[in-house]
Amino acid sequence: MKKKYQINCPYCGSPALCRPAAMVHGSSTLEKGRYLYVCSRFPECDSYVAAHKKDKSPMGTLADRELRHKRILAHNALAELQKARHMEKWAAYLWLQGKLGLGKDQTHIGLFSGQMCDRVISLCRQALETCPQMTA
Repeated sequence: MKKKYQINCPYCGSPALCRPAAMVHGSSTLEKGRYLYVCSRFPECDSYVAAHKKDKSPMGTLADRELRHKRILAHNALAELQKARHMEKWAAYLWLQGKLGLGKDQTHIGLFSGQMCDRVISLCRQALETCPQMTA
């Protein structure tokens, strides 16, 4: 039996519905088989979050356009640090967990606020400045 997720939009309070990504991104998207949790008031309320392919569980909390953008920037900053320091993804998240003083279950960019994303970006930039990219 599949688990049902009851999620409400943090912006308007409406329920979120699990829908194909094409509903938001259009049918020409390369996201076939991908799902999103979308505010039931979409497109008036533009909040959604991706669902895991495996079990369709939400990958974080619903986010509006601004927060989705900040989360992308935070993911990119962490990926840049991971690459520069030749780290595995899990090691980068372990580093971030320590810097933020959070537990493993709390250290997911998909759960972060805009302010926390800004902090991730700042921490990654600082770390890159103190340990610049190594050349191969």
